Amino acid sequence: MRRYEIMYIIRPNLEDGVRNALIEEMTKVLNDFESKDLKVAEWGLRDLAYEINDFKKGYYVLYDVVASVEAVNELDRRMKIRENIIRHIIINRDEK
Repeated sequence: MRRYEIMYIIRPNLEDGVRNALIEEMTKVLNDFESKDLKVAEWGLRDLAYEINDFKKGYYVLYDVVASVEAVNELDRRMKIRENIIRHIIINRDEK
């Protein structure tokens, strides 16, 4: 198990219920793989550095978690196929 920072950006035009369900779904993936020390920080709606898919803003969510490689791979796979997630990045914090 390693420490990861995972950030993803959700389309800004989603309703609150849909956005919250998406965040819960992504969090559930980590919980299903028995990840530890999960911290979820919703940064909210912010300006993007550049337009992505004609969006100038995005809803940012950050995870700080200790997880297995399998959990991170599954989360990465799911984020890639979700239309409502416009960008994501996964950083291994254990690497020096």
